[in-house]
Amino acid sequence: MDMNGITKFAALGVALVLSACVSSEPASRNASNDGLTLASRGAETPLRGAPRVVAPLYSITDVQIAVPRSLGVSEANGYYPMADIVWRGDPIGDRHQQIATIFQAAADRATATMAGPRQAVLSLEIVRFHGVTEKTRYTIGGTHNMVFDLTVRDATTGAVIDGPRRVVADARAAGGQAAIAEEQAGRTQKVVVTEKLVETLRRELSGPVTDPALVARATQNPGAPVLVTR
Repeated sequence: MDMNGITKFAALGVALVLSACVSSEPASRNASNDGLTLASRGAETPLRGAPRVVAPLYSITDVQIAVPRSLGVSEANGYYPMADIVWRGDPIGDRHQQIATIFQAAADRATATMAGPRQAVLSLEIVRFHGVTEKTRYTIGGTHNMVFDLTVRDATTGAVIDGPRRVVADARAAGGQAAIAEEQAGRTQKVVVTEKLVETLRRELSGPVTDPALVARATQNPGAPVLVTR
């Protein structure tokens, strides 16, 4: 092999090594994004096989919901209307108020059983609530995209404990026959988005538990208001 051939072969080898490094990076990022709540990120990783326990950080005494009137609404029946609020889970009406009602119900349900160590007030300001239109729901389906800013304040002093920070909650919106079947079974769009918001809020308002007694209780009693993941 002449010198030119050796140089090309060496360059190819370097390129393959660099390619392997680049392709391995997403895997390491995915490994670190293990579904922990924002509050628990950065906590010490438990030993392999040991339970990771998270529990409510607060006892919520009040919930404040804001849906700014500056958010644009669309009733257009296209696949993807350009607006902040797109919602078809209620009859045509005041969409801002309808979204506020959904968030209030979800927040009340999510925080009702929380018995965290600190009393706090939860504030949610909606940034985007993009459901699916009739055209999308009864054809291809899509995603309910819900974005809001979350702030937690001390119930006594009013001092900010957490946030404001942006939270994104996406829920799969069935399409076609699957959507019709869900409707007939009582699983309406409102049910779907409310369940997702409840799940998201419970996660965002929880954090890691290190108390051995709580860890043991959660492990022995999966029905306790403490979440266990591995």
